[in-house]
Amino acid sequence: MANSTSETPGSAPPSGAPSGGKSKPSLVQAFKTIFSKDEVEDGKSIARRRRFVMAAVLGSLTVNLLMFLRFFFPRALYEPKTKFRIGYPSDFGFGVDTKFQNQYRIWVVRNTEGIFVISAICTHLGCTPDWKASENKFKCPCHGSGFRTSGINFEGPAPRPLERARVVRADDGQILVDKSRHFQYELGQWVDPEAFLKA
Repeated sequence: MANSTSETPGSAPPSGAPSGGKSKPSLVQAFKTIFSKDEVEDGKSIARRRRFVMAAVLGSLTVNLLMFLRFFFPRALYEPKTKFRIGYPSDFGFGVDTKFQNQYRIWVVRNTEGIFVISAICTHLGCTPDWKASENKFKCPCHGSGFRTSGINFEGPAPRPLERARVVRADDGQILVDKSRHFQYELGQWVDPEAFLKA
């Protein structure tokens, strides 16, 4: 009598048995394959994270090093020159010359008295007045102070006249202006020989 468990021709082989010489992957092998892929991907992401952290740390250290080195090279503000030449007396006609207002913050004025240089700083709060040729006066745009061509204040809150800068002839005959020395009208300094240049 044949064994009931014996294979009959044409019957399917038991599970896990090789069929046609090729083995089907088992469930355990499938799980191993999936987990091994995840582990590879996890390894890549960990490597990426490590690279990012290292880049952040190195970047931070570099910035701190640069800031430390910057300490030894302090930032300096270079003020405009206080002494400079503005040209020859013959370069200036009668009236107010404003070409040095932006560069040196001065006006050059020539009248019958001679040539003098007015500091373009309002004596109220330090704004820069404008020359109003049509009104023949300096007018401060901040609070409305007005000054005559001589520098005398006559309107607005400015408490005193504009100051004049020192003017002398340089060795080459040009006008040398020294803004570090000021002459004030109320102190009687406008009659000083260096407060104006006879021309």
